[in-house]
Amino acid sequence: QVQLVESGGGLVQAGGSLRLSCAASGRTFSNYGMHWFRQAPGKEREFVAAIAWTGVNIYYADSVKGRFTISRDNAKNTVYLQMNSLKSEDTAVYYCAALSTPYKIVLVPTSITVWGQGTLVTVSS
Repeated sequence: QVQLVESGGGLVQAGGSLRLSCAASGRTFSNYGMHWFRQAPGKEREFVAAIAWTGVNIYYADSVKGRFTISRDNAKNTVYLQMNSLKSEDTAVYYCAALSTPYKIVLVPTSITVWGQGTLVTVSS
């Protein structure tokens, strides 16, 4: 059974940077697209970024485009989210996510079948 474990969250001032990591185990990591979603207090979970199994196709929410970078290291079974120029509205719990189906990417949380436990990012203004 696949497991996803996030790390790297914390408190940062507006304009600062953080890098989130998500370590996967339990299956062939390189066959699966990987995703980051986030959920702010009182709001619905929303898509942040996704990266295909090859690392070639990458997708971002408009709200983070140009500031966040998703990447993956298939040798380490890890996906990353580099977050720069952070804003107070980026404050949320960030979740690493995957599908049970290989070779597929989704942009909505309702299709996700595997979630990490989440890591809290707090941006102070």
